[in-house]
Amino acid sequence: MHRRSSSPPSPPIQSKAFSPASRPGGRRGGQSSRARRHTSSMSEGGDESAAAKMEAMVLDGKKGDDVPPSSAGAANGDGQPSSSTAGDGEAQQPKLSKSALKKLAKQKGKKKKEKPQWGQPGEGKKKKDDKKKSALAARPEFVNTTPKGERKDLKEPMADAYHPAAVEAAWQDWWEAKGFYGCDPKFAEGKSDDEKFVMVIPPPNVTGSLHLGHALTAAVEDTLTRWHRMLGHATLYVPGTDHAGIATQSVVEKMIMKNDGMTRHDLGRDAFVSKVWEWKAEYGNRITTQLRRLGSSVDWGRERFTMDEMCSKAVVEAFNRFHEDGLLYRAERLGNWSCALKSAISDIEVDYVELEGRTFREVKTHKGNPADPKGRYEFGVLTSFAYPVEGSDEKLIVATTRLETMLGDTAVAIHPDDPRYTHLHGKHVVHPFNGRRIPIVCDGELVDMEFGTGAVKITPAHDPNDYECGKRHGLEFITVLTPDGAINHNGSEFEGMMRYDARIAVEEALKEKGLYVGKEPNKMRLGLCSRSGDILEPMITPQWYVNCTGMAKRSTDAVRNGELKIVPAEHEKTWFHWLDNIRDWCISRQLWWGHQIPAWFATKKGETGVLKTDMKNNDRWIVARDEEVRSKKPRPTMGIVLILSWVAHSSPQDAYAKAEKLLGCSRDEISLERDEDVLDTWFSSGLFPFSVMGWPEQSDDLKAFYPTSLLETGLDILFFWVARMVMMGLQLTDTLPFHTVYLHAMVRDKDGRKMSKSLGNVIDPLEVISGCTLETLLKKLDSGNLPPKEIARAKKDQAEDFPDGIPECGSDALRFGLLYYTRQGRDVNLDMKTVVSYRMFCNKLWNATRFALQFVSDFQPTPTLLEDLMGSGKMALRDKFVISRLMACCETVNDCFANYKFGDAQQASYKFWMNDICATFLELIKPVVYDKSEENKDSRWAAQASLWIVLEAGLRILHPMMPFVTEELWQRLPGRGTLGDSEPESIMLASFPLCNAEYRNTDSEESMEVTQKIIGACSALRQQYNIANKVSTHFYVKVASGKPEEAARAHTDDISTLGKASAVDVNLDESAVPKSVGIIVVDESTTVLMNIKGLVNYDAEIKKLEKQLAKTTHPYEQLKTRMSAPGYEDKVSDELKAQNNEKLGGLEKKRADIAAAIKNFESLKNLESET
Repeated sequence: MHRRSSSPPSPPIQSKAFSPASRPGGRRGGQSSRARRHTSSMSEGGDESAAAKMEAMVLDGKKGDDVPPSSAGAANGDGQPSSSTAGDGEAQQPKLSKSALKKLAKQKGKKKKEKPQWGQPGEGKKKKDDKKKSALAARPEFVNTTPKGERKDLKEPMADAYHPAAVEAAWQDWWEAKGFYGCDPKFAEGKSDDEKFVMVIPPPNVTGSLHLGHALTAAVEDTLTRWHRMLGHATLYVPGTDHAGIATQSVVEKMIMKNDGMTRHDLGRDAFVSKVWEWKAEYGNRITTQLRRLGSSVDWGRERFTMDEMCSKAVVEAFNRFHEDGLLYRAERLGNWSCALKSAISDIEVDYVELEGRTFREVKTHKGNPADPKGRYEFGVLTSFAYPVEGSDEKLIVATTRLETMLGDTAVAIHPDDPRYTHLHGKHVVHPFNGRRIPIVCDGELVDMEFGTGAVKITPAHDPNDYECGKRHGLEFITVLTPDGAINHNGSEFEGMMRYDARIAVEEALKEKGLYVGKEPNKMRLGLCSRSGDILEPMITPQWYVNCTGMAKRSTDAVRNGELKIVPAEHEKTWFHWLDNIRDWCISRQLWWGHQIPAWFATKKGETGVLKTDMKNNDRWIVARDEEVRSKKPRPTMGIVLILSWVAHSSPQDAYAKAEKLLGCSRDEISLERDEDVLDTWFSSGLFPFSVMGWPEQSDDLKAFYPTSLLETGLDILFFWVARMVMMGLQLTDTLPFHTVYLHAMVRDKDGRKMSKSLGNVIDPLEVISGCTLETLLKKLDSGNLPPKEIARAKKDQAEDFPDGIPECGSDALRFGLLYYTRQGRDVNLDMKTVVSYRMFCNKLWNATRFALQFVSDFQPTPTLLEDLMGSGKMALRDKFVISRLMACCETVNDCFANYKFGDAQQASYKFWMNDICATFLELIKPVVYDKSEENKDSRWAAQASLWIVLEAGLRILHPMMPFVTEELWQRLPGRGTLGDSEPESIMLASFPLCNAEYRNTDSEESMEVTQKIIGACSALRQQYNIANKVSTHFYVKVASGKPEEAARAHTDDISTLGKASAVDVNLDESAVPKSVGIIVVDESTTVLMNIKGLVNYDAEIKKLEKQLAKTTHPYEQLKTRMSAPGYEDKVSDELKAQNNEKLGGLEKKRADIAAAIKNFESLKNLESET
């Protein structure tokens, strides 16, 4: 509720009883920038009316603003609504004197009339804070007594307030048990795209629990799924989890090291993989539990895991088909190598950091630099050293940012046109540590004569540019690193040192030999492994590759010609950038957890010297399926011509027959060794849209549900996953796997930081749904695998963010709050207070419905109630208004869902409930429903019918976004179970409300808008003058002629009721209006006046304002003195000057406002004394 910061006379007017949703041509009542009024106050006493309580509720919810509801509207301790309120157990209490509040707290006596007083700033703040804490305080743990899978028993009366655990219990189990989430392929097969909605979940990593980013994904996807299901479409939402090769292996490796002090190599491959499966069995169901609590309506009967039998079969088939299409090959190339993972990674798994110069960084795989107090290593420097020229005293100076790689140098390059080095053409330099003769080569493509000395060291095995140079000149490729980043046998005296320790040692050794020249800061870019954070090394290793050129072109063509739609369209640029510049995909990983590559190396028993690491023996690799070979129609080959002799067959046993033919010997003479590497996790994920349907089998699901309709995910995996699904779908099924890609915003914390376990800002959705103490949050950090230093930092951050823990919000509030945030754009800076505020909205929804049910307790709906009502001829203007607003809401929400504007849909439904139902219609129909006279029978029926319709339809509108509370409230509506055979069993099976344009009534909406403005102004005037609820006031309305005047006259009864008026006169002659009035100019066509004669103690108010004016004098004069002091203009920063100017302006305005109020009261006092 609006309060003045220091009781200035002209605070913003806020209409409390009404506030129309934002729409063209409309303004909210009382919020005009031109509003002005005379101010005063008087005593307040008596009970607060129902309207006042509802007004407080609406203001707490920010009314029609495009912002989340304020948490200031927290529930009171028991959430009990007044019998006459529009149903908000969290509504603010009436303003009373301190003594009256104390008596009420002690439950003594009645409210007594107090002396005139102007509410002081902050008065009652502690009590409101206490109410908020009480609303979110821990309650006795709810126990669900409904047998699993049975429908919840709702015979007991509604609880006094909304309790998430109680409301959300039992529904998910019942929905699943009833099979509401499934879809029969026979029902779906043959339906058009417009009649079908199929989506696969982006399979979360099985490594643990979901975070709030996943919760946003679930909220968006389930909203769409439930909406389509309610539209009657054949709807399927397929769940699954990803085996997450690198992440899962890393988690389990850390676990066994922490628990057993062992590495995976200590266990061996088979034992380690068994450990991972055990871990998956123990912890893998955490994700499914979270999805169930979130209300995700996925078909659990079709749940998949990317390493289950069905998905594994698809992986092997895809690998073989890529080979058969001429796209898959094995080659030795320079690629990204993670020494921490001991595995190759793809280009798109590299994160880059820019170094501006000399920088020290911690390297976790090293013991630490003894020369640095923190053990860090030096980066961002260019080190120069000299190579002795063979047969002379001359030295050739080169420079490098990675000094240790000089151990693998095989050339020094100069520009052929550089006159400084013409005499060195064809000569050699000598390696200072191993004596190797290193040729000096001329390379005009690589060398820039103007940079440095014009001489460049060449390490073909450890640098991309040098790699190409090495190929051009036929140089030797010498690898100097082991898989874990130590110097290997080619490193002479430095063998065994870790790479950055060797960097330091090489520098010292060069100094000893007199070859060290110096080093200087140098801007550079470091490539980091996105999985491990390790600094990557370019390394030459044999890997399996897929040629993606043709697939990428088909994928970009699909977007360019409109077959595939990317939403928002701005991300098409990213799509084209990646795919138009695609390189061959390295699909092998040197891991143990994952899909082991279905390829075997064939040798004859006893054969020696045939090594699988030697690329000369590439023809010995055999690829095989794990299923019986079926005859297939030949498919055209694309891409490069293989130099390998591939054997595609059914299993290792069947591959023996191909090996016999390849090697020309019998089976018992052959030895087959399977490739130890596994496939990139994204390989199996890329197959997900069709592997979950049973591909390569032509299953019923594949025929009915593939291709799917939509792929919804985050922008961060547009290329990692989305592009690969499109490429693989087109290549393997000749069909786009979906026709639309919707990319939601990235979820960050309230400070804009990426959610990261190391930052301690990753929140489990269950911690929001059920609530979580700070102690529990901190304990979770202790039980994880973070290093002690990172645990301490994360604990500090969590204590700052959640000093009181996370209050229980429930799934509905979390989903609704996350959908609100989709309006932000690319990033969601999530503040948990916003989610908590939507928990308050759930309480308002609960209590408003609970109160409204009193109005329809004796009402019997019919299956055709809406049609019956609209054709009855009994509807009042208010009834037509609310039905029209319902139609508008239906139109907006359906359009928003269809265009993926979830934040707009959320706001439209929120405003409809808060403004049109709670703040307007419920208040308008009170006198009508309470009047049970015979002559009022038709009007009462029309009001009840309208209320039942908007409640029922309003719940259906909210259901896709808030499934639990809407099901509970919908089931409690009167008449449930009596509406015929076509009545749905659950709200999720009910039809989604659609707009009937014939039921829109813009005249009623415009008329109500005028009325809302007037009532808002009446309420604001009463609030500003502290008029007690039991005191009626006389209002004078000046309104433009025509429709505005007609509306005001037609609604005088409504204005009297909600404005607490003794009389309402419209466009009365000026001479009949008293002079002692409070005035609000609402807009250019509407002015509201209130007779305040005898209602205000002017002397008391003037005295208070004079006291407040005196309090501003000291800070005002003090600030002026500081700003006029010598040197202020020269010594004070522009930022501080701006702040001081703003403060001074604020104080001046405040003093002017108070002075104007004093003058106004004096004028009113004189006017009243004269009359």
